[in-house]
Amino acid sequence: MTRAVPAPTKQRLRLLSCNILAGASVQRYRQYVTRSINAVLPARSKLDNLDRLAELLPQFDVIGLQEADAGSLRSGFLNQTRYLAETSGMPFWSHQPNRPVAQLSHTANGLICRIEPQAVIDYPLPSRIPGRGALLARFGDDSNGVAVMIAHLSLSAQARAKQLAFIAEVLQEHPHAILMGDLNTDAHSPEMRHLFARCNLQPPVDPVPTFPSWKPRRALDHILVSPEIRIEKVWTLPQAFSDHLALAAEIQLPFKTGLHR
Repeated sequence: MTRAVPAPTKQRLRLLSCNILAGASVQRYRQYVTRSINAVLPARSKLDNLDRLAELLPQFDVIGLQEADAGSLRSGFLNQTRYLAETSGMPFWSHQPNRPVAQLSHTANGLICRIEPQAVIDYPLPSRIPGRGALLARFGDDSNGVAVMIAHLSLSAQARAKQLAFIAEVLQEHPHAILMGDLNTDAHSPEMRHLFARCNLQPPVDPVPTFPSWKPRRALDHILVSPEIRIEKVWTLPQAFSDHLALAAEIQLPFKTGLHR
């Protein structure tokens, strides 16, 4: 008698990628000028904005932040990734500080999640002007694990091409991979096509516009996955927390990682 082998248990996770602009709120292009003082000074409105975002984070399992402040004058010397994690009650966080400008600003990528990653690795990204980075978190073991990379890419297409080539090289080592962040380009650009050709990340079926937040026209923020990871739905949060809308996705993994809701 042959014993039936149970099918592997699958798992759903919710992801969120959010460029938070160091807590600042921009609702019109002219406000980049009229509210430019917010780029260098703290304000109560920034903390209120972070508090509104923190209320929503418990809906998600893994959150990637871009343009979080690591603790400088413009944030009132507050580590915004840590603040969001603690205020939302999410138990684990890590961050990757980049581009310190004296004590005025200190931009960072941030990770907030439900369980402790097995490893978190910081990668500096190639750029003519140093200061861009990618943060890689590994969950689960090598065979039934997933690698999540959070990145914020350059405005220059030439720099983005180098950065995405580097990211593709790193993610080639991870059969189950997720890349999320503000990639500053749409999914059909030449540099993104090269990314898809060099690693097993899949182009999005239906990219969702995220920028500008007040009238989104461009899909600059992405959650990309490898073939065995299934994206069941993608949406943006209705509230605007910066000049980008936060991008959310519900995914199904072909295995258990230990992450659970």
